[in-house]
Amino acid sequence: MPDTTEEPTTESAAEPTDDLVTTQHTLTVKRRKLAYTAQTGRIVLRKEVLTDGKFDGHVAKAEVFLTSYTLDGAEPGTRPVTFAFNGGPGSSSVWLHMGILGPRRVVSGDVDSPEPPPYRLVDNADTLLAQSDLVFIDPVSTGYSRAATGEKPKEYHGFTADVESVAEIIRLWTSRNGRWLSPKFLAGESYGTLRAAALAGHLQDRHGLYLNGLLLISSVLDMGTIRFTEGNDTPYPLFVPTYAAIAHYHGLHGDRPLDDVLADAEDFASRDLPWALARGARLSAAERTEAVRTLASLTGLDESYVDRVNLRIEHVRFFTELLRDRGLVTGRMDGRFTTWEPDGGRELMSDDASISRMIGAYAAGFNHYVRGELDYANDLPYEILSMDVNRAWSYADFEGRAVSAVDGLSAAMRANPHLKLHVAMGHYDGATPYFAAEHVLAHLAIPDELRKNIETAYYPAGHMMYVHEESRVRQGKDLAAFIRSASNR
Repeated sequence: MPDTTEEPTTESAAEPTDDLVTTQHTLTVKRRKLAYTAQTGRIVLRKEVLTDGKFDGHVAKAEVFLTSYTLDGAEPGTRPVTFAFNGGPGSSSVWLHMGILGPRRVVSGDVDSPEPPPYRLVDNADTLLAQSDLVFIDPVSTGYSRAATGEKPKEYHGFTADVESVAEIIRLWTSRNGRWLSPKFLAGESYGTLRAAALAGHLQDRHGLYLNGLLLISSVLDMGTIRFTEGNDTPYPLFVPTYAAIAHYHGLHGDRPLDDVLADAEDFASRDLPWALARGARLSAAERTEAVRTLASLTGLDESYVDRVNLRIEHVRFFTELLRDRGLVTGRMDGRFTTWEPDGGRELMSDDASISRMIGAYAAGFNHYVRGELDYANDLPYEILSMDVNRAWSYADFEGRAVSAVDGLSAAMRANPHLKLHVAMGHYDGATPYFAAEHVLAHLAIPDELRKNIETAYYPAGHMMYVHEESRVRQGKDLAAFIRSASNR
């Protein structure tokens, strides 16, 4: 009998293509009607391939999701454009997009009045679109962004690969939309500030793309200032002012003004505590007693606890210890938030209320918005915050040293003396404390005349300061003013 068995065939996957969707919208901002175009969808990230030294084409490596907003009728050569992303690593851009910068925003409520489901969206009268076109980028494996068929997502889950891929998206968008002569900005939050700082140098060096400014929201440019690793005493003093602010918020400093509490905490964290930690066993009994007393008074913790932890208060332990007698833990992202802790002996948080009480509103808001208003449909889950990506993130480039973008940012500012920084900080941010950000800014290797290029803004809120209504409105004005001043037009 003839052999009728068919050889198995491999059907090649269809070549991915951009799937951008364009929609038209209007928004009224202070009696000014803004007509704008939104484009949302995935663009294909390709890589040049050389085989035996010969060019072998551009291979699709990933499909990156973005949403852009451009003001209708504006002159592209003079209109600023801001590229925005969040951090994690592993976070989509939904927080900045729907929380503060975009033309529509999520109503999430705040610490005392979280919004109940099913949640809602409203026009954002404080959108940065009034001053700048906006491009929100979701790095690979966040949002709807994915590696291309046959490619490995983990190749993008690392410091250098992430910077290179986001830079390529920025270059592509800039070129395709004729925006090389536009004032250009990067807006990053949390790890996104580290990414933005690294991008400033990479875009200059690789593409000759010079920026006008960086909007660094809840900044961390040197991980060594916030990571409590063995032998690293740097973070312990830098968190003390934030601990003091959180203790003040929860009534542990009586009726003292917050500014007075912070001034005392900053003074102690700048001088006495670093000295005491450096002394180690050489610290006399009287000196140790005084340091314990002062640190306990500032942080709201018991002296016995401060003594037991050897003057070194790790941040998650602080959040679980501060209100232990009330059966509560404070939030890490925002120390104003509290939640009940079912195990009163834990030193790890069962839940960070400053995330869990917010994420539902952002998930519902964006999943409705992208389909219902931007007309983009995709059956993939929109990955708001991927902890799998976060846990697998590679810092191989920094083996044996702290992860930092300080040197690269310093070099970028020296090469481009017009590059300006706006650094936004929340007093109750226990993830990226404001005093650590100040410490890093003070150590940028730039000449004194460039220090005028750095401006700072402080808000009575946490990591996502825009969930606090008063802070959101003021921050919107602060960011708009920065864009206007740094555009050099």
